[in-house]
Amino acid sequence: MKVVFAGTPEFAAVALQALHEAGFEIPLVLTQPDRPAGRGMQLQPSAVKQYAVAHDIDVLQPLSLRTDSRDPVRAEQALAAHARLLSTPYDVMVVAAYGLILPRATLDIKPCLNIHGSLLPRWRGAAPIHRAIEAGDSETGITIMEMEEGLDTGPMLLTETVAIGPHDTTGIVHDKLAALGGKMIVDALHRMKHGQLEAVVQPEQGVNYAAKISKEEAALDFTQPAVELDRKIRAFNPFPGAHGTVNGVVVKLWSAELADGQGAPGQVLSADAQHGIVVACGTGALRLTTLQKPGGKRLPASEFMKSFPLEGQAFA
Repeated sequence: MKVVFAGTPEFAAVALQALHEAGFEIPLVLTQPDRPAGRGMQLQPSAVKQYAVAHDIDVLQPLSLRTDSRDPVRAEQALAAHARLLSTPYDVMVVAAYGLILPRATLDIKPCLNIHGSLLPRWRGAAPIHRAIEAGDSETGITIMEMEEGLDTGPMLLTETVAIGPHDTTGIVHDKLAALGGKMIVDALHRMKHGQLEAVVQPEQGVNYAAKISKEEAALDFTQPAVELDRKIRAFNPFPGAHGTVNGVVVKLWSAELADGQGAPGQVLSADAQHGIVVACGTGALRLTTLQKPGGKRLPASEFMKSFPLEGQAFA
């Protein structure tokens, strides 16, 4: 079975590797254009491109797949990509966190399967892992689905559940789901080859959307309950990183745990070796366990306090 693969970040690269190692022929990979990253803002290839190049798989990086784009450059690249797909012999396209909209013209060439990081129809959209943790969900999973023009609305082919632990971050759940998605797409294609996949229409109940994460959301509001702030800290780790402000200095908060205590929201109730850094919230309190000041490294609270005194301070 020949597979065209479309994806961009590490989540997708894990699936690409699983397909490649399972012996599927991959004549072409689609991924987003190289982006500037790092302190020097040098152009960096996506994780998917890095894997493809390392294994001599042809790569195509159009700005868009929409041939009706008003931007002439995007429209030209979309037309070229469409022509390339039409001239490439393949049986199925697999899509994982590609980041570009696949128009009807692309979907109509061959069957398109998507690896989605939630239990659909819950958390359709761009940030299903972040939103599941932020909402306090006890579980999430992977859905292998048929793609259609709607946003993650297609019929479901396979689902598998993963528990979200009380201390799990987006980074931890991401890695669990990436590995599971790779395993499941290999299984799905084997079943597809033998006519053993059954499509199930998504239920109308339970639909919600995982909006893209913005950096503005990372500023914590300590008038909120401690349990909600704990979930936000875990949801925004590793990106964009939750933070609070102390005397005008932005402090990243990478991990915390629920604690006893009460006071004015944001007030540092303790900042010592015995109790750690405990901050009052709208309801309850948080013990901050890993913090980072601008230009510094992530540090456990005991080390952070040595260079950044917090006793008697408050988080804005």
